[in-house]
Amino acid sequence: MTQYMPLFRSCSNLRSVTQLHAHLLVTGRLRSDPLPVTKLIESYAFMGSPDSSRLVFEAFPYPDSFMYGVLIKCNVWSHLLDTAIDLYHRLVSEKTQISKFVFPSVLRACAGSRDHLGVGKKVHGRIIKSGVDDDAVIETSLLCMYGQTGNLSDAEKVFDGMPVRDLVAWSTLVSSCLENGEVVEALRIFKCMVDDGVEPDAVTMISVVEGCAELGCLRIAKSVHGHITRRMFDFDETLCNSLLTMYSKCGDLFSSERIFEKMVKKNAVSWTAMISSYNRGGFFEKALRSFSVMLKSGMEPNLVTLYSVLSSCGLVGLIREGKSVHGFAVRREMDPKYESLSPALVELYAESGRLSDSETVLRVVADGNIVSWNSLISLYVHKGMKIEALCLFRQMVTRRIIPDTFTLASSISACENAVRLGKQIHGHVIRTDVSDEFVQNSMIDMYSKSGLVDLACVVFDQIKHRSVVTWNSMLCGFAQNGNSLEAINLFDYMYCNSLEMNEVTFLAVIQACSSIGSLEKGKWVHHKLILCGLNDLYTDTALIDMYAKCGDLNSAETVFKAISSKSIVSWSSMINAYGMHGRIGSAISTFNQMVESGMKPNEVVFMNILSACGHSGSVEEGKFYFNLMKSFGVLPNSEHFACFIDLLSRSGDLKEAYRTIKEMPFLADASVWGSLVNGCRIHQRMDMVKAIKEDLSDIVTDDTGYYTLLSNIYAEEGEWEEFRRMRSAMKSSSLKKVPGYSVIEIDQKVFRFGAGEESCFETEEIYRFLGNLQNLTLEVDYLQINV
Repeated sequence: MTQYMPLFRSCSNLRSVTQLHAHLLVTGRLRSDPLPVTKLIESYAFMGSPDSSRLVFEAFPYPDSFMYGVLIKCNVWSHLLDTAIDLYHRLVSEKTQISKFVFPSVLRACAGSRDHLGVGKKVHGRIIKSGVDDDAVIETSLLCMYGQTGNLSDAEKVFDGMPVRDLVAWSTLVSSCLENGEVVEALRIFKCMVDDGVEPDAVTMISVVEGCAELGCLRIAKSVHGHITRRMFDFDETLCNSLLTMYSKCGDLFSSERIFEKMVKKNAVSWTAMISSYNRGGFFEKALRSFSVMLKSGMEPNLVTLYSVLSSCGLVGLIREGKSVHGFAVRREMDPKYESLSPALVELYAESGRLSDSETVLRVVADGNIVSWNSLISLYVHKGMKIEALCLFRQMVTRRIIPDTFTLASSISACENAVRLGKQIHGHVIRTDVSDEFVQNSMIDMYSKSGLVDLACVVFDQIKHRSVVTWNSMLCGFAQNGNSLEAINLFDYMYCNSLEMNEVTFLAVIQACSSIGSLEKGKWVHHKLILCGLNDLYTDTALIDMYAKCGDLNSAETVFKAISSKSIVSWSSMINAYGMHGRIGSAISTFNQMVESGMKPNEVVFMNILSACGHSGSVEEGKFYFNLMKSFGVLPNSEHFACFIDLLSRSGDLKEAYRTIKEMPFLADASVWGSLVNGCRIHQRMDMVKAIKEDLSDIVTDDTGYYTLLSNIYAEEGEWEEFRRMRSAMKSSSLKKVPGYSVIEIDQKVFRFGAGEESCFETEEIYRFLGNLQNLTLEVDYLQINV
């Protein structure tokens, strides 16, 4: 074999390997000597011809275990993992002694897919039976296999059983934890590694730094950076770039800038990392200035750099600068087919309002880049342009571009008012079996927002592995559609089964308690919220609203006072709480405190203070705050006018209310006219209703309350023709009056009663009790009359 080694070393391309192959065939060495055969198999694989390697292998009459091992390794090189595993099974079936050289390659093949974990475990069993489980290379391969297939518990068992744990073993376990999202565990293992006296190298530290970046904990990040500095690793360019990114993800942009400035050799990756860090921190102008300095320094940007800069331009709306970067990429022919830059270009032009240019980029890309299609569909959905998003989705299907899970989830989100199309996409998901958690959650959200809670429940029930996002989607769906009892029951199930909860979970159940006025349940949820340590500004604001709606104003005040950094929403909620309890003085005082704190009131705050004036009948105060809006740059919208006119109408100043409607800068809608009509009903001014009859006849709305109010007024006045016209208008619009219901809370359980409902299991007993109570009342009245 030694005489052929120089020949194999001289093979620089596939042609020279083929020539050597022909020479070996002529000499007959390929039929009798396994060594040149093995080397030829390896040479073909190295030159990118695994099929030729397989043909050479099959031509040899008696391949041994070592030759099998070489071919398996060659297939792993070529990413032919299934073929490598099939070869291993073939070797096992021949019942020959398997060389330990085979096992690392087979384990690497098993590590390539979680589907091969079962095979990997069987290989592990054979390794133990063969008595080679103490081999350092095999142990490290087992660690990789279990780690890459997500089986960290078995990886740690292998690690714990290793007699000697070197740097490679420790680093492999740390990397495995990071790859599976177990950042905290990875950092714990890294600490154990250092405590054990094993010195990490720069490659290990890069993995640890990336883990710190994902965790986002600045304290741990600084500790790791200190370790790097003490070990003199901070001269490594790649490590410095990772540190730069780590600090930006931890919110310490100053440290990122300091590392960047201290770097002696800055490459394109360094500049790109700094530009991305500025983008991450929202300093888009700084990102663009850094790009300009980079070009002036003579450093050539790469595609990632241009992508980051285009993102900066898009987020700031600098279309001119973005087009300049686009032109730079075209002149340098850096991305002729727009395979890399198309998503950023689509986003740039869309964010700048140049939607036609975005679609032009899509046409250039054609079918090659689904990410670009997804970017534009997602942007349309985000901007509320749901019809445009669905049209793009239809174009994709027409062009036979196969949508991925991101496409489907974004398109489903756009179907809130297009349930029929949403159902069609749902059908496509079922037929193609491309659903994942993201898509399923989008379907739950779509059906819930469309009022089809039953269909949302069907999707929810079919999901086997539910994350906290899935539970929250269903919980919010119940809460948003008035199914408060169902939302509370779902929360109870989550709590009793110790399922994961977050702030959104508590926010939804607090809103459900608010809807039905369940004070005791709300207090219980508040207690659990404190125990879990999940309360934040949003949940605190929801608690203020819940306590106020449940009649416990003192608790609402306590929660409000405990908020250290009050947002505009917090102030607004407290003003609304005082308003619904008729405490106009406290509402005004809170409004004044908010303004004195430097917080500028918005349209919601003014809506709440006007509502507070309405609840207490404070007309003069209402006029003052309605006129005050313009002083703070807030223009009254339809809701403000409706609230103000309701205040005037209830107080009897119907002429002023009518004059205000006529002076509105836009046409009054049903809510505005409804406020005036309600005032006319209260003060029995049917003459005024007749006077504005022509104005009322022009209104088309889906508000059942408006039609019900008018029809009831006409019925009270005996104008049955108008009454029938109102009811007919409701029927022609397919509108139905939402039935009212009452709720009662007994032993922390809430029971709901509505007209025609018999959902409570004690319904018969309740009606029997009510009947007895009615009879008892009649008997008392009878006795009082006769006495």
